[in-house]
Amino acid sequence: MTSPRVAPGLLSWPAWAALREASRVLAGPAAGPQVTALAEAGIVAEIVDVPAGLADLARLLSAAAAAGGPVVWLAPGGAEAVPGLLAALAGTPAGDVRVLPGSHDLPGAHLIDVAATMSTLRASCPWDRRQTHESLAPHLIEESYEALDALEQGDHQALREELGDVLLQVAFHAAIAAERGPGEDGYTIDDIADTLVAKMVRRHPHVFADVPAASADEVIRNWDEIKKAERAAKLAAGGAGGSTPPSVLDGIAASQPALSLAAQVLRRATRARYPTELTGAGADGDANDDGPDLGAQLMRLVARAREAEVDPEIALRVTVRNLMERIRDFEQSAMLRAGGSMENFSFLGDLFRARSSAF
Repeated sequence: MTSPRVAPGLLSWPAWAALREASRVLAGPAAGPQVTALAEAGIVAEIVDVPAGLADLARLLSAAAAAGGPVVWLAPGGAEAVPGLLAALAGTPAGDVRVLPGSHDLPGAHLIDVAATMSTLRASCPWDRRQTHESLAPHLIEESYEALDALEQGDHQALREELGDVLLQVAFHAAIAAERGPGEDGYTIDDIADTLVAKMVRRHPHVFADVPAASADEVIRNWDEIKKAERAAKLAAGGAGGSTPPSVLDGIAASQPALSLAAQVLRRATRARYPTELTGAGADGDANDDGPDLGAQLMRLVARAREAEVDPEIALRVTVRNLMERIRDFEQSAMLRAGGSMENFSFLGDLFRARSSAF
């Protein structure tokens, strides 16, 4: 059994040993590339007509083995039918039957399937074909939030699926970009991967080079210095930011939710040891202020959350989720008291005002 993501002929040593000891090596027409690779190594595989049913295939292999000596069957790439074939062989006098992995995927090898599937969709699906970076922008945000929902709910199977949807957005944008030539600022999913790997290696010199970092704090300090150098290099090259001097705020996405934005700005300013008076995060204020000063109060709360090592966005989301659960519980109990009808929600407001203590 071999992987379709590994080049034909790149087999494990036990696989080569089994092939050389076999009296016959059989394969179906779909094993073409593997058969060619084996022939170059001096192993001749016999191409047989594959019966329509697994039971017939099992009888064919059993008969070949009964004729003398071990028989090797080259399963089609992917080998989805192997479990069913094993069950069918159990009902024949095939003797000792075992599955031998001929090649193994490296971690991440299935991402090749993602890229290939995305290319097919882009070429063959009318909806996928007409999408652009701009039309996909809302999905990039939505899928990320859905993944966060699954994480907050502790549903790891749902998180697995939602992370796949996030990955789809990366593959989709890469497929669109690949259709532009290099002269049109085009790039491929491999270019994205190369850029990511280069960044990870560059920003982890304590792992990939000889820069010492014995603690997480030292890693963060090194990270900040590396990012500062990267910003200066971009400025010198006339890249992102144009003629604007480099700033600790470079790279912050201003379109993110306000609480997350505030937390990230404060984190950058604090790491740079800027005075708290600059951000207003440490200023005193009247807790009863409202209007324009409400933003300053929120900023101070964000600063307090940061000092407590709490993400303010997630903290607020947890509180809001708890409130949502209480509202649903209240609605359900109110519905039961009203006779089980949810056709008219107007009575809920009256009940709430009458029994605000329910919250």
